[in-house]
Amino acid sequence: MSFTGFPEAALDFYDDLEIDNSKVFWEAHKDVYRDSVAAPMNALTAELADEFGPAKVFRPYRDVRFSKDKTPYKTHQGAFVAVGPATGYYVQIGAPGMRVGAGFYHAESDRLARIRRAIDDDLHGAELEHLIAGLTRKGWEVSGDQLKTAPRGFAKDHPRIELLRHRSLTVSRDYGFDEVIHSAALVDQIRTHWRETRQLLNWLMQHG
Repeated sequence: MSFTGFPEAALDFYDDLEIDNSKVFWEAHKDVYRDSVAAPMNALTAELADEFGPAKVFRPYRDVRFSKDKTPYKTHQGAFVAVGPATGYYVQIGAPGMRVGAGFYHAESDRLARIRRAIDDDLHGAELEHLIAGLTRKGWEVSGDQLKTAPRGFAKDHPRIELLRHRSLTVSRDYGFDEVIHSAALVDQIRTHWRETRQLLNWLMQHG
């Protein structure tokens, strides 16, 4: 199946699911999820796989075992292309539209320590700053889980304290409801934008 875009029905499905996140609704509309969400996402990631690698298209069910929120279904469909542990490219569609991202979403303590040592290093840290600044100028938004203060062993006035505080580090850009998401041209747009993040991922893999 070639990717031809996500239909409007995909966005409508998630609009409705946010209102009625129930098994009754899901069972009545699972064909819409299958045809308008899951099938296009699989087709999209398949067309990107030649350059970026195979994607994991996430299951639509939430793990509610340890959550106070017991709603059974995710209100978005995401897919992730790994280049390393919890590091890679991301794409998502939901009620707010579509967005793409890249970065590392989790790091064990030893890996996080290596990343912070590289950020602390004047050469490697400045390189990361330069990469982040370049992506920001191109329209990427920097985010990720952060400590409220300096990590242990680093001064609060460190010149790269904002980067050192990250426990995860991602960049993302929002397509919203841009018409491109409904067309085959989305493949090339995501390809172009993911390429922009490749040097960031390379830095994270080299120093993590």
